[in-house]
Amino acid sequence: MDSSAPAAPAIMMPLSQEAEPEINPWLVAVTVILPTFMQLLDTDVAGVILPHIAGSLSATLNESTWVITSHLIAIAIILPLSGWFCDTIGRTRFYTGCVVAFTVSSLCCGLAPNLPTLILFRIIQGVGGGGLQPTAQAILADTFPPAKRSMAFAIYGMAVVVAPAISPTLGGWITDNSTWRWVFFINVPLGMLSLLLISRFLKDPPILESEERTSRMRVDWLGMGMLAWGLGALEFVLDKGQEDDWFGSRRIVIMLATAVVCLLGVLIRDLVIKNPIIDLKLFRFRNFAIANILGFFLGFVLNSSIILVPQYLQTMMDYSATQAGLVLSAGSAIYVVMMPFVGKMIPRVGARPLVIFGFTTVGISLIWTSRLNLQTDFWTVSSTRTLCMIGMACLFTPVSLICYSTIPMGKNNAASSLYNMIRNLGASIGISSLSTVLVRRSQLHQARLVEHITSDNLLYRIQQSQMSQYIRMHADGLETPTSRAVALLYRSVVQQATALAYLDVFWLLGVISFMMPIVALFVLRGATRSKA
Repeated sequence: MDSSAPAAPAIMMPLSQEAEPEINPWLVAVTVILPTFMQLLDTDVAGVILPHIAGSLSATLNESTWVITSHLIAIAIILPLSGWFCDTIGRTRFYTGCVVAFTVSSLCCGLAPNLPTLILFRIIQGVGGGGLQPTAQAILADTFPPAKRSMAFAIYGMAVVVAPAISPTLGGWITDNSTWRWVFFINVPLGMLSLLLISRFLKDPPILESEERTSRMRVDWLGMGMLAWGLGALEFVLDKGQEDDWFGSRRIVIMLATAVVCLLGVLIRDLVIKNPIIDLKLFRFRNFAIANILGFFLGFVLNSSIILVPQYLQTMMDYSATQAGLVLSAGSAIYVVMMPFVGKMIPRVGARPLVIFGFTTVGISLIWTSRLNLQTDFWTVSSTRTLCMIGMACLFTPVSLICYSTIPMGKNNAASSLYNMIRNLGASIGISSLSTVLVRRSQLHQARLVEHITSDNLLYRIQQSQMSQYIRMHADGLETPTSRAVALLYRSVVQQATALAYLDVFWLLGVISFMMPIVALFVLRGATRSKA
């Protein structure tokens, strides 16, 4: 016994040294954040360059929208499958494959000679890019201990919010000064740099290399097929529904029925087979379920406001694309400044108070935005967006931490893919549904305003008379002053109705934000603090 006693310290020292991390976790964070930023930048930039693509490739603007739709469908399909791929072929291999697919397809997109070729490579780009976000989050969750995880997610959150905010301005600048093809070409050197970093700093943790992965090697082809068809059909419905008048279109009805049948089939298979393609049993973890509700509406509010605010400024207030980009950029700058502060606050106060504060602040900013008018100055508009991004800075990291706070480490891949899929669905449903609300409310306001434009209305008669006199003095003789004055007044009515519809949508987003703190109250207290 005495001879064996001294051996214990000698054995323990190598074990403790082996437990030390071989790679600085912040190098891992930079490695996974760069491709994610690149992918998010490229997803949202396509809307700005669409007219240039249509003109360059001899396509109509309606045909060219498939450049966006096909990309979004591919992302929607791969998001929930990414966790299964990570568990099956290895997370580092899958992540490397995603970066390779995204980089090569970006080069091919820039070289595309026609629209069908561009759409094909945009689909491949979506498949590669769609797997980056959930895998990056899972890597961060496994790389950083709970005490440091909040700061890692804070830095990651900068990429998620800043990239969509600056992409329209950056894409417009590149297109104006060169060609739309360079929007895709710039991904190539960034992708090569990412691959170099991945080869140096990424490797799977031991738990993912255990024998548990072998049980998932049996491919659920039926479940995978139903999930792909279901999510693809749903994304098509959300993207094309308003354009095709929803249930007035036969193809929308068929695609919606396809989505419902396939997704119900996935749900049933998840309950009856041992290793389903997505693990819905994760929803038994209370914090994970609540985080997905919060994440859904975070995507709903954030992405909708990023789309609608610049639209309102450019179509209603005659802002240039650069001016509208500056409004978003001011808020993004505040977001970047706030994120490290939020990362330091989470271990002290917990995630739940920050989520409550964040959604409340976002709600106040959106209600304030709904009080704007067409004469509001630049600084007021910019202030509303800045306040909104202060609230958003208190949401992304805390909600992500709530999501992973009670999930076993070996389940982070599946949890990340589910969470990102639901947040992405929230963004798609938000943009689609609010676009419909915008059109319907505009029609309603227009009908109400037209009721007051009658010959009995004194103000209308005065304005028509003044316009007619002005037109008579400057007329070119092609049309009568009275008809021209009526046309100008009608255009003013349409503009006012559309502006009121935008304000209604901002008010609705504010109300939704005010409801989320109630959901946050159900988060387990203290589950995301560093001592948990």
